[in-house]
Amino acid sequence: MKRPTLLITVVVLVVVAGAAWLLWPSGSAKATTQQAVSGPYTVQFSADQPRIGGNTFAVAVTGPAPDAVTVAPVMAQMGHAFPAVPAGPDGPGRFRAADVGLPMAGQWEITVSLRGPGGPAQVVFPVLVK
Repeated sequence: MKRPTLLITVVVLVVVAGAAWLLWPSGSAKATTQQAVSGPYTVQFSADQPRIGGNTFAVAVTGPAPDAVTVAPVMAQMGHAFPAVPAGPDGPGRFRAADVGLPMAGQWEITVSLRGPGGPAQVVFPVLVK
């Protein structure tokens, strides 16, 4: 009877340690910047310390100036998908999407969609929220 109790205790400790690591606030969280190309557009995506709650994402676009830019968060593992948030102009070729809600820790995918003279384009950027 001691063996199953020990195994259960070890499994519980590993699960608790993993959850604590994912949810523990990190003072050393850093900005993430990624870049990708889609059609005639080069898209640079930046997120300052992605976290649970409202986030601000910056998008810089080189190539034809897009008429509209949106960001849409998806957490495929949990089946979460949220409506696209428009990114407003923030200078030439620069856009900012404010208050993009990410309700839980884990791996998110942020889809940046562009519409403009170069045609429509989408780029997906992975973001880890702790």
